[in-house]
Amino acid sequence: MSTSSAKRLQNLFRQLTEQDQESLLSFAEFLQARASTQAATVVRSLPVPKNIPRSPEESIIAAIKRLSQCYYMLDKSKMLHETADLVTQHCLQGQELQGVIDRLELVFSQHYDKFVRDFNSP
Repeated sequence: MSTSSAKRLQNLFRQLTEQDQESLLSFAEFLQARASTQAATVVRSLPVPKNIPRSPEESIIAAIKRLSQCYYMLDKSKMLHETADLVTQHCLQGQELQGVIDRLELVFSQHYDKFVRDFNSP
């Protein structure tokens, strides 16, 4: 509240009868309690992953892009090491593509499960 508003409120308050001053204080307490209740009842909604189906001819990079869109709420930097390891296993070590994509999906799913646990923690 600005200084001018506070002074104006004080001047108005002084001009009221004692009974009206009590009414004004009661109303102010009511407003304050209502604001506290409204703030406490704000409901956070849990972001839900999008369902984007896997393409039969999906590449490893396309899979990461798809999963990033599905799990838009996740911090991808927290999964960078795991996803990079899986890309390396496929590209440099010859791991089978579908198996690597299955593991990528598992990584994203596990990080989402942690996200849900953290979201629901007080």
